[in-house]
Amino acid sequence: MTMVPAEGGPASGPTVLRMLLGGQLRRLREGAGVTREAAGWEIRSSESKISRMELGRVGFKERDVSDLLTLYGVTAEEERAALLTLARDANSPGWWHRYGDVLPSWFQSYLGLEAAAALIRTYEVQFVPGLLQTADYARAVILLGHQGAPPDELERRVGLRMKRQELLRRPDPPQLWAVLDEAALRRPIGGHAVMRAQLDALIEATAAPHIRLQVVPFDAGGHAAASGAFSILRFGDEDLPDIVYIEQLTSAIYLDKRDDLDYYALAMERLCVEAAPPESTPELLTKIRDELYPG
Repeated sequence: MTMVPAEGGPASGPTVLRMLLGGQLRRLREGAGVTREAAGWEIRSSESKISRMELGRVGFKERDVSDLLTLYGVTAEEERAALLTLARDANSPGWWHRYGDVLPSWFQSYLGLEAAAALIRTYEVQFVPGLLQTADYARAVILLGHQGAPPDELERRVGLRMKRQELLRRPDPPQLWAVLDEAALRRPIGGHAVMRAQLDALIEATAAPHIRLQVVPFDAGGHAAASGAFSILRFGDEDLPDIVYIEQLTSAIYLDKRDDLDYYALAMERLCVEAAPPESTPELLTKIRDELYPG
C-alpha cells in the first residue's frame, strides 16, 4: 500500500507528491503488464501524457487516476483512497503560488524540490547561494537582472528569497552543503556594508549543525566544476531519484538519469576535496571580510 506523506512534512510539497504518485502509477502499470499506449487510451490521452504523469511533470485529474487504478487491477478501497488523496494533494498549490507574478514557471518546480529535499548540495561561482543571502545582498543581486523593476516588485522578489530560507529554520531542516568559489566572496555586490554583513551572516551560518560551507580558494587553480554552478537535491523517500538542477538565464535544466547524476556527484566530490575543509571556513571568511570590508 502507498503511504501518503504526513501533512506539513518535508515531502508534502506538490512537486514531490506528483513524483511519488507518478512513480507509484508506473510500478502499478508495469506490475499489471500494461503498456503506456494502452494506459493513455484508457484515459483518452496519449502515451506521452502517461510518461509525463509517471515522471511527475504534470498535474493529475482524479478521474484519470481512478481509471488507471481500475485498469491496473487496484481494487482495495483503502489503497485507492490513499492514492486519490495523494492526487488531490499533488494538485494543491505550494506556498510560492502567491508569488506567481514575479516567479517564472520553470523556477516553481525547483522551489517544490528544494522544499522537499533532505540534502541540498550546491556549488556557486558568482554569488552567495540564495538560501544563505541576507536581504540587502539579495536585493543587490536581484537588481542586476531587474534594474527597471518598480520598488514594490523588487521587494516582492526579495521577500520570495527570504521566504525560501524558512526551510532552514524549520524543525526538520534539510542538510545544506554549499561550496563557494572564492570569487563570489570577493565580488563587491551591493557595496562595502552589504558585503561585510553578508560575510558576517555566512560566519554565523557555519555554526548551524545542518549547514556545511566550503570555499574553493583561488590557489586551487582550475577545478572540477569550471563549467558553472549547479545543485544536487536528495530526498528522504527512497523512491525518489536525486535531481541535478542547473539554472540558466531564462530557463533551467533538471537531470535525473543515472549517468548524469554520477557525473555531477563526482564533480561535487572533487570540489569538496579541492575546497578548504569546512572547519577552516569561519577563519577564511573572517580573513576576507577584514581584508576587503573592514569595519
